[in-house]
Amino acid sequence: MNKRIPVWLLTIFFLITVSITQAQQPAKIPRIGFLFIGSKDQPHLDKFRQGLRDLGYVEGKNIAIEYRYPEGNNDALPALAADLVALNLDVILTTTPAGNRAVLQATRTIPIVSVGGSLVRSGLVKSLA
Repeated sequence: MNKRIPVWLLTIFFLITVSITQAQQPAKIPRIGFLFIGSKDQPHLDKFRQGLRDLGYVEGKNIAIEYRYPEGNNDALPALAADLVALNLDVILTTTPAGNRAVLQATRTIPIVSVGGSLVRSGLVKSLA
């Protein structure tokens, strides 16, 4: 009987240690990347941020957003897309067909949300799946 007590106590200690360790793990903050074609003056961003706030997301608090702007220079898109991919984001949003192409050339693992043309219609992907 004396041999069982230390094993039982060790099991309780292990379970307490695991639950404390799990409690100390910070929650994963969703990370979004934006690849725009224009400049930093994007009028729709305020509405997007407001929509996030309405859903309980506050930039810099419980969601992170990375912005990249080629300032109208399509030649800069591949480097900016690669930069976003290197950040290992949860999703990348693009706003133009050229941006779609650049991100698709940079990654096949990070989901892409396109608001700048249909990825299927443009032939960049076979289906939305």
